[in-house]
Amino acid sequence: MSGSQESSTLLNRILDKVEKVGNKLPDPAVMFFGLLIIVWVFSFLLSGIEFDAVHPLTNENVGITNLLAGDQMADFLANMVGTFMGFAPLGVVLVAMLGVGVAERSGFINVAIKLMLNVTPKMLLTPVLILVAIVSHTAVDAGYVLVIPLGGVIFFAAGRHPLAGIAAAFAGVSGGFSANFVPSAIDPLLQGFTQSAAQILDPAIQLNPLNNYFFTAASSVVVVLVGWYLTDRVIEPRLQKNATIDGDQEDMPVLDDVTPRDRKAFYAGVLTMVFGLVALYFAASAENTPLADATGELASFTAPLMQMIVPLIFLLFIIPGIVHGFISGSFKNSQDVVGAMTKSMEGMAYYMVMAFFCALFIKAFGDSNLGTLLSIKGAQFLSSLQLSGGVTMVGIIILVAFINLFIGSASAKWALISPIFVPMLMQLGYSPDLTQAAYRVGDSISNIITPLLPYFPLVVLYCQRYVKGTGIGSLVAMMLPFTVSLLVIWSAFLIIYWMIGIPLGFQANYVYPAG
Repeated sequence: MSGSQESSTLLNRILDKVEKVGNKLPDPAVMFFGLLIIVWVFSFLLSGIEFDAVHPLTNENVGITNLLAGDQMADFLANMVGTFMGFAPLGVVLVAMLGVGVAERSGFINVAIKLMLNVTPKMLLTPVLILVAIVSHTAVDAGYVLVIPLGGVIFFAAGRHPLAGIAAAFAGVSGGFSANFVPSAIDPLLQGFTQSAAQILDPAIQLNPLNNYFFTAASSVVVVLVGWYLTDRVIEPRLQKNATIDGDQEDMPVLDDVTPRDRKAFYAGVLTMVFGLVALYFAASAENTPLADATGELASFTAPLMQMIVPLIFLLFIIPGIVHGFISGSFKNSQDVVGAMTKSMEGMAYYMVMAFFCALFIKAFGDSNLGTLLSIKGAQFLSSLQLSGGVTMVGIIILVAFINLFIGSASAKWALISPIFVPMLMQLGYSPDLTQAAYRVGDSISNIITPLLPYFPLVVLYCQRYVKGTGIGSLVAMMLPFTVSLLVIWSAFLIIYWMIGIPLGFQANYVYPAG
């Protein structure tokens, strides 16, 4: 047996073991409930211990809150409904799926995919899908409810394994979260925390809100290449052997030819969508537009335009879907439209059950301060090792990737650990921009293997449409090669930049100002 065959066999054995163990975990809803119990117990056991950890924003000692105390439990129960209804991914998924469901049931999306496959070379299908997934970050969480399920549909329509398409899209949307050719609201958000942390040491320092733009744009190429190779050479061959497609045939994309009537209906739907996008462009570019925030920015998290992303997705799919449906004949009356929306919600029932327990767990985990303590103590430990800059950069990436398994919010983690790492590395001669870039790499790569990601159960649900037996372990086994490869290759890319000084838009080194 050749070396490559041996390594391939070893990799498959490892992934098979991961899948087997992972699929023995309880149902995600039960797992989140179990984690909620564990958080309660640990909050009780650790609440009486004083930890040497100071919150970087409040300068107060961080202590664990006993969630089993009478007042905490009363507050938890009193706010249970509000916690569930305020669970951000729930609204994103349900509202977006109402519009996408109409577009899918009318045939609008299927016709679009068939026409796209006619003009996209088969060998470029994977990189194009990953690239679209990366760009979807610009629309915040839209990629989770739009691009990832479409990845499965596109691959199935092309005669390939649909789970490989879902994996490729998931890798681009979530694993490559900090790679993008298009600036997004996350750039100035993280820069704000980085600048505040840097000003602890140098009060006069000013950082560009797009200080990592060229690095993240170049990283897009890295993510596309890694995802392309792994999808076509590792993930899909393994799925072809181990994951037989056994989903309900009525839910599978129809592979018949595009009729002249369908083509006419599709073009009418596209024209409607284009008209809506043009109207949105003029509304956003108008002077004193109500879509901008108080400072005139359109891309900030507080700008109405960014807060309208999900409703816009709803409108930009439901209206063309209705137009397509009536012209193509798939919709006869308004009841058919409502039926399409109802059908899309039927598939979300299981997700809503999981979301209920997930929301409660995340709320309890945050209220307990366990995540805050984990982040601060981890950062303190790494800084106490006094490693060289390059090793510390890799350490930051690994630490953040680990913390990310428990705390999903990119801004929350960086708010906690940037005041420790940024000044520390500035004293070693490394710029805040470089430290932030290292953080962004670590924040992305482990998204796709943690069941605690709010959208992780949703991706499992997408997979079960095609392979009913897909579980948590199945998805983790699919995505683990992406995480490990991105950890190694993306980290190496950052270190090469630091060592050689490739001009990617930000300074690698920091020099104290004179005096």
